[in-house]
Amino acid sequence: MKQTKECSKKQKNDENQSSTRESVNTTEENGETSEFHKLAGKRVYLSDCLACDRCVSEEESQRISQQNQKELFGILNLNKKCDTSKHKVLVASLCPQSLPYFAVKLNLNIPEATKKLCSFLKSLGFHHVFDATLASDFSILESQKEFVERYRQRNQDQQALPMFTSACPGWIRYAERVLGSQVTPHICTAKSPQQIMGSLVKDYFAKQQGLAPETLYHVVVAPCFDKKLEALREEFYNSLQHSQDVDCVLTSGEIIHLMEQSNVSVEDLESTPLDHVFGDTEGADLARHDGSGAEGFLEHIFKFSAKELFGVEVEEIVYQSLKNRDFQEVTLQRDGEPLLQFAAVYGFRNIQNMIHKLKKGRFPYQLVEVLSCPGGDSLPSQ
Repeated sequence: MKQTKECSKKQKNDENQSSTRESVNTTEENGETSEFHKLAGKRVYLSDCLACDRCVSEEESQRISQQNQKELFGILNLNKKCDTSKHKVLVASLCPQSLPYFAVKLNLNIPEATKKLCSFLKSLGFHHVFDATLASDFSILESQKEFVERYRQRNQDQQALPMFTSACPGWIRYAERVLGSQVTPHICTAKSPQQIMGSLVKDYFAKQQGLAPETLYHVVVAPCFDKKLEALREEFYNSLQHSQDVDCVLTSGEIIHLMEQSNVSVEDLESTPLDHVFGDTEGADLARHDGSGAEGFLEHIFKFSAKELFGVEVEEIVYQSLKNRDFQEVTLQRDGEPLLQFAAVYGFRNIQNMIHKLKKGRFPYQLVEVLSCPGGDSLPSQ
């Protein structure tokens, strides 16, 4: 998404710097002001960045507001009224991070809750409901390949390492708007799972079905609002096809609200298996990724890189917590010497600590899995 204005929070006048959201000690043990406190002094917080609309154009702001239940029902109602030649084919993609939320809300295990959700969406008028874990697979594969390439180029390219994961839109938005060029070259260039799923639906699936991409209306069910903003990025719009890869993002909470509005009884819903973007896969189980983070990027890249770069088979990942459970590291050693050092960094405070270490040159990690939400998973948005 093109930035139309400079970050207003970074331009705050110093006269307001005395007012912060919490009382903090502004110096580190060595007496230097930390990056966290510099930004805190300017009142730049992750929540500010995600909520601020100053760098979003009027048109983009309007499009974000259209990603809601009203927009969806507009399409559904149009399908009921207009000529069949003008009907939209409705496709839903379920982010795997949303599924535990539905399981809790519906008081079912994850596979059964997913089937009930599929049944509900099809009762609304959706034609296809996909598991987006497949897109995570592709994103992880691309990230693995890119990390190995960056590692091998580390002596020729100073910006090759560290590599930061790119799946979290909150983190990417913050890095682009606030942190800038010192960080952005280090961000993995692989598409996020959401946008890979968008490409699969609007390109591959559309061709398989003999449909023009603009005749598909693709809805992603995701755990957080940041995914709405990600879907509107300019690079995810195909100008030749006049089609956005993802037309609408609805949060887990919005879907539950729809179910409540519809007075649907979970017991009355059938257990409908998910469709597969590659066609019939009868009896296929719901796929889930290992890993402490939302997608498991760190663990997959770590195991792949250990094998590819050093011929080491890693059976089990052992995390070592540093200052807190949301800043952990994983190390591959040989004869006491570290070969690989990865970190999992979750939440704003830890992101700030990470950036401070990077700018001070005290950064031992080759890869960091970064997520803006504490705990490594996006919290379901209501």
